[in-house]
Amino acid sequence: MIIVRCVMIMMRCVLITCLLFTISFSTSAYSGGSLLRLATTTSTANSGLLDYLLPEFEKDSSTKVHYIAVGTGKALRLGKDGDVDVVLVHARSAEQEFIDAGYGVERFDVMYNDFVLIGPPEDPAQIASSRSVYEALDKIRKTSSLFISRGDDSGTHKKELTLWQAIEYSPRGDWYKSVGQGMGKVIQIANELGAYTMTDRGTWLAYRRKANLALLYQGDPPLFNPYGIIAVNPARHSDINYSGAQKLIEWLTSSKGQQLIGDFKMQGQQLFIPSASQGGS
Repeated sequence: MIIVRCVMIMMRCVLITCLLFTISFSTSAYSGGSLLRLATTTSTANSGLLDYLLPEFEKDSSTKVHYIAVGTGKALRLGKDGDVDVVLVHARSAEQEFIDAGYGVERFDVMYNDFVLIGPPEDPAQIASSRSVYEALDKIRKTSSLFISRGDDSGTHKKELTLWQAIEYSPRGDWYKSVGQGMGKVIQIANELGAYTMTDRGTWLAYRRKANLALLYQGDPPLFNPYGIIAVNPARHSDINYSGAQKLIEWLTSSKGQQLIGDFKMQGQQLFIPSASQGGS
């Protein structure tokens, strides 16, 4: 098992390296800063939002976008290393640290959705009757019901850990599986094992018809999930396409970008609520 896991990790690293090489190579083939490198979360890709928005932006701006969808932690690391020009992520405290350390210029609100708890329809831990998300997690803990964690330093993973910390518990034991995978894969694993997990609503809507799982808990304020966009600081890396990053920020926070985000639906449900303000936040 250890060998297989190591091989999987190495393969993911090779794939990411190859993608970044491709992006870097492609940048040199475009003149006038017309290629933009975006690091964003798996939720914006899995939900179909990027494939819906980016063609419209590219048409309006004559800017080609190459994106990589990873966990928020990895997206911010790519920004720190200057491997991308702009990040669209959802972990507010980590975003602020990114800016305070001088890696990002300014954060702008773009949209929000929420996290939900899903699991087997029979709900062995009886979380559906919980009065708070904290009570729901505590029930999972006390019954040792199988829980799948992303374990990948993503915005979802960071939020999950924050919720466990709020009930003064560090999850451990055979019932808690940290798999180091993206949200879509985690939902698949939870489905195969009949386990609970936490997911953003957009990815859940994209995958729910493929899984024998149920949405069991939602609506508590701590599950609020805001997304922000930040241009990488060109003072840190001379090859950053800062003008392209600004174009994307201005477009996403414009009336047209916000309208498109609000209009994006899956199975008749709105996945993201536009939230751009007049300035950064």
